[in-house]
Amino acid sequence: MRPGDRVLITGASGFVGSAVLRALGNRGLRLRALVRQNSPRTNLVGLDVELVEGDMRRKEDMSRALEGVDRLFHVAADYRLWARDPADIIRANLEGTGAVMEAALEQGVGRIVYTSSVATLRAGDAASDVDETAALGPGEAVGAYKESKVQAERLVERLVAERGLPAVIVNPSTPIGPRDIKPTPTGRILVEAAQGRIPAFIDTGLNLAHVDDVAAGHLLAMEKGVVGERYILGGQNATLAQMLAEIAALVGRRAPTVRLPRAPLYPLAVAAEAVAQITGKEPFVTRDALKMASHHMFFTSAKAERDLGYRARPYREALSDALAWFRTEGYVP
Repeated sequence: MRPGDRVLITGASGFVGSAVLRALGNRGLRLRALVRQNSPRTNLVGLDVELVEGDMRRKEDMSRALEGVDRLFHVAADYRLWARDPADIIRANLEGTGAVMEAALEQGVGRIVYTSSVATLRAGDAASDVDETAALGPGEAVGAYKESKVQAERLVERLVAERGLPAVIVNPSTPIGPRDIKPTPTGRILVEAAQGRIPAFIDTGLNLAHVDDVAAGHLLAMEKGVVGERYILGGQNATLAQMLAEIAALVGRRAPTVRLPRAPLYPLAVAAEAVAQITGKEPFVTRDALKMASHHMFFTSAKAERDLGYRARPYREALSDALAWFRTEGYVP
């Protein structure tokens, strides 16, 4: 990227998107952000960025936002593990990506970083770390979110192969850190655990990465990534028990020690989803989440480290930064 380039970021008001926007802030670039009319602007306060209102699912909105744009970071996504209508997630993540990429081709955008997810990769087991070669096929994903991201990633790959879309794909693992305003499903775990509301755990694991390291990886992918390749942007693997123990240590609470079997939790998830259909509020536990948790979702960023120069700090620092932000913003007393 050269000073003076115009760069568009979708999802810039969100968690990962705002981190990417901030990482771009001191590069001498002309920054433009696509935001929905009703998107919260908290994460954009004080940033030198041109705001364009629009819906990424509407090609005409994207064409307008992409006029004169040299580089595109398509970060926007509907990151929910449950929705009253799962088709909403498909429309945002698949149809939205299609509209964005078609408009980018029409407008002649020179280079694109598409934010996918490790949700498009097969989960392994506690003894092995998954890399970029473990791609899920259609119909293999659990739940609307994963399925939508798999289909969207395959769509980007087809556009690269068949129409010369100049896109590099990045697959963040589980970002944590400041500015998680929704918060994300993982952010909700941090908030609840910090308040002592998670007294037990199940046997599962995650790959945790600081959101600012993930954002830095996006810039490295833009500068050094190979078109059509995918790069995992992760951090460190940790079991849920280890993660909860770290959170407890950071807030001065006792770590949970009770390990629960998954099977008895399914009726609770069914009940929680039934209540959510009435209230519209996302349930804390879902059947899809329990199915995903049957695996240790451990990944390796070796390819990004080798080819892009990507680095991630220890996940305890990410937890600390996230909790400090949640306290400052009133999520955690």
